[in-house]
Amino acid sequence: MTATDTTAEVLALLERGRALTTPALRTAVGKLAAPMNTVAAYHFGWIDATGRPADGDGGKAVRPALAILSAEAAGAPAEAGVPGAVAVELVHNFSLLHDDLMDGDEQRRHRDTVWKVHGPAQAILVGDALFALALDTVLDGSAPGSAMARAARRLANASRALIDGQAQDITFESRERVTVAECLEMEGNKTGALLACSASIGAVLGGADDRTADGLESYGHHLGLAFQAVDDLLGVWGDPASTGKQTWSDLRRRKKSLPVVAALAAENPAAERLAALLTADAKKPAEEFQDFDEAEFATRAALIEEAGGRRWTADEARRRRDAAVHALDGLDIPPAVRRRFTALADFIITRRH
Repeated sequence: MTATDTTAEVLALLERGRALTTPALRTAVGKLAAPMNTVAAYHFGWIDATGRPADGDGGKAVRPALAILSAEAAGAPAEAGVPGAVAVELVHNFSLLHDDLMDGDEQRRHRDTVWKVHGPAQAILVGDALFALALDTVLDGSAPGSAMARAARRLANASRALIDGQAQDITFESRERVTVAECLEMEGNKTGALLACSASIGAVLGGADDRTADGLESYGHHLGLAFQAVDDLLGVWGDPASTGKQTWSDLRRRKKSLPVVAALAAENPAAERLAALLTADAKKPAEEFQDFDEAEFATRAALIEEAGGRRWTADEARRRRDAAVHALDGLDIPPAVRRRFTALADFIITRRH
């Protein structure tokens, strides 16, 4: 299969995930009390800021695609994974609503964020409501009660890890140094945990045993780390036209992302110069730091690359891709489903947004 064929297969997989999940997701969001239902609809891109119908960008849809594919890994119909797909999307978007507010991000998917349009209070309340709705969704399906309970436990554990990761990420911003191991642990929590849940929750709802679900969860965990490594690269060197974020977005927020941490861990002159700059940056008031011009951020990005942080992170994405694929070894899943899991891993490490 050529790279073009692989991309086409993955895009079809993502579109199928959207098509199967969106109607159920809209139904779930419609259960929220006003005005939270319309605020959530704005966040998902279904309406604009004035309440008129919109056809916004609903995101990459990797998580619902994984949940549905994992149901098929268990030999169940794709539809068996829909409640899990909806649940992980609700948890993911709960985290986005809160993250945007905590990070002060004014744009997501090329639109004003919820807190910017509807205020911080609504961003918090709607995020909380989506989180509660996620557990309700996974426990209100047609799977046997024991399967729904197992799926809910995995979702709750992943949600707790996600919140732990966000707390770690915020703490790291005020620290001068963070180790590579600490950064990987944080990203495994913040991103890996929910992708791990996505890759296993559909299988659990589809009747898979714990061995199969655990193997799929391992696949998703490594895929999440690969996904985040690519995100970290885009957070420094991504094209704003593709990412929908500012240039040097992670540098502006003093994020201790993988390229930064890996660069600081290197023993070379560029790492030393970068460390001196970032140490001085940490002592500046936030408002002064935000007034930096493009050349100052470009200097930091160049030092990260010169120190080796960019290459190390790209290599780590490939290592995690390989670990994800190897986690499928020994699992009794249909060959066509295994191929799609592999194609999705390949797509993740080559994406540009």
